[in-house]
Amino acid sequence: MQTNNRHPLLRQLPSVDSLLNSTESTWLQQEFGRTYTLEALRKVLADMRLDIQNGELDQIPTPAEFVTLATTWLEQFLAPTLFPLINATGVIIHTNLGRAPLSQSALTSIQDVSRGYSNLEYDIDSGKRGSRSVHAAELLQSITGTEDAMVVNNNAAGVLLMLSGLCQGRDVIISRGQLVEIGGGFRVPDVMAQSGAHLVEVGTTNRTHIFDYERAITPDTAAILVAHHSNYKIIGFTSEPSLGELAELAHQHDIPLLFDQGSGALIDVTSFGLDHEPTVHEGLQAGADIVTFSGDKLLGGPQAGILCGRKDLIAILKRHPLARAIRADKTCLAGLSATLMHYLRDEAIEEIPVWKMIARSLNDIEAEALLVVEQLREASVSAEVMDGRSRIGGGSLPGSSLPTKLVIIHSSNAENLASLLREAENPVIGRIQEDRLLLDPRTVIPQQMPALLETVIEQYAKIR
Repeated sequence: MQTNNRHPLLRQLPSVDSLLNSTESTWLQQEFGRTYTLEALRKVLADMRLDIQNGELDQIPTPAEFVTLATTWLEQFLAPTLFPLINATGVIIHTNLGRAPLSQSALTSIQDVSRGYSNLEYDIDSGKRGSRSVHAAELLQSITGTEDAMVVNNNAAGVLLMLSGLCQGRDVIISRGQLVEIGGGFRVPDVMAQSGAHLVEVGTTNRTHIFDYERAITPDTAAILVAHHSNYKIIGFTSEPSLGELAELAHQHDIPLLFDQGSGALIDVTSFGLDHEPTVHEGLQAGADIVTFSGDKLLGGPQAGILCGRKDLIAILKRHPLARAIRADKTCLAGLSATLMHYLRDEAIEEIPVWKMIARSLNDIEAEALLVVEQLREASVSAEVMDGRSRIGGGSLPGSSLPTKLVIIHSSNAENLASLLREAENPVIGRIQEDRLLLDPRTVIPQQMPALLETVIEQYAKIR
């Protein structure tokens, strides 16, 4: 077999134009358009030349076969990169899997405002330009008791806006034990530097006292910042002032106390057997002048950054140039408003998926796990139920977990099975522990359970 550019098969390859104008490619152009069809045919021909030169092809495909190869390439090339999957990891707010799933009301509201036009920045009463900042603000005021509120596109942006608008060029005091880094390399010191505020560290990693803050206050101090320990714990010989103590100190010196609460908890989680998580209400009631938090963590809504606090300070932030760059869009505001309505109606635990998962009883999870195992065994899948723990995730309640019942899938190669499940048409994401594939029913959306069973049965048959 010749392996150079003079190979006779190379001369037999059809031209791109002949393939493009063939009857076989007509439907391909109708489906994907002429431009992408042309690109696909060029790609297939280029691969074919390499195969011939490497001695891996001894016959030229027919035009129909060329089109089939081009179709396969186009389907892969144009396949969406963002798609739904099934979270069976047991991590409720899984950052890598899109954090909080939305309630049906939130989904409906997003669809309603996206289907056509909306009053995003239009005042119905006056018939003139309005402000998007009014959407969700009144709900936040009613739910949290805050003087005013505003919504941006995520909590990191909210913290950046708060520091840029109120502290630029001046000092901000923060405990060394709160200089955190969260997922993706996001670091509080970096955000402070980007905002133009000057970082003033006080105390030590494990112990910071009220006098550490007091000694650091100067005429150049713009604020005291508290960053909640959202994704880590310091245990042992530790101490730090309460929010109330810091608020009293800040107000004695006529400076604001800024609290990055983070998780957006509006419900006390201790009633579910979890460690205490400071709520937004607690931050405001303790005297924090602004509290920032996420919309897509324990609040259970779409990705958003929410700022609640003093009306005069929020007014400054609404006018800041950065506010426009990080503003929330209509889908976010619609979904967030619908989510907040669940809290206003005292139905969050029944309607918001995150809270439904947290509140779900162990007996209910066990019953579903046993049913799943029964159905898998009927399809010759080796499975059993075992005790386990579910985690909250999303940088919330570090070290705190909920008892659950796990479905163990026995196989000769757990990693291989996990890979097959990930790559299936309806991807299933589980977790591997001690060379066993584990699935946690707590985090599986009820409507997705049939797809989970079908996927597990299909992929398990490939390695049995």
